[in-house]
Amino acid sequence: MRCFIAIDIDKKIRDLLGDLQRQLQSSIKVKKKSDINWVNPDNMHLTLKFLGEIKDEKAVDVCNIVKAAAGRHKSFELDIENVGHFGGGSPKVLWVGTGEGSENLLKLQQDIESSLALAGWPQEARGFAGHLTICRIRHPIAGMKLAKASEDYKDFKLGTTSADSVCVYQSELKPNGPVYTRLGNYKLQ
Repeated sequence: MRCFIAIDIDKKIRDLLGDLQRQLQSSIKVKKKSDINWVNPDNMHLTLKFLGEIKDEKAVDVCNIVKAAAGRHKSFELDIENVGHFGGGSPKVLWVGTGEGSENLLKLQQDIESSLALAGWPQEARGFAGHLTICRIRHPIAGMKLAKASEDYKDFKLGTTSADSVCVYQSELKPNGPVYTRLGNYKLQ
């Protein structure tokens, strides 16, 4: 099964992200709709660790590790702000980042990362950057247009969400988009 660990965001923030997506969509013209794959706001979450394909029986171990890590951290408020992109001059991903509260997010992510590493899971080579993916870009020209349009949102504050639990999800890739099934939800203190 394909799994990841994430923090869910509240409905108000997801609705505001949908509004932001519509603003960005209306600010650019693309040749084909398939040039940009907009993430359904209902599927948006802050990924702490992508595990990829794991054996079904390992899911219990992952859930136990995440539950223990969650019990060592207090809940916190997290600002969602600033639009940015990954991929240089022709971005591949457009995202909204995290602001105040990011230090708590990073501590939680590092705890989960190191706890999983002790159990034999490979550590992520890249540094962690808390973000919500709002779209994946398939065409370079669309990426350049979106990068330019997103400059108007680089100092943008969307709102604040409560980070009060950590979830383990199974992700199934379907023709109409991914389907996420929650395997565990573990409250922060």
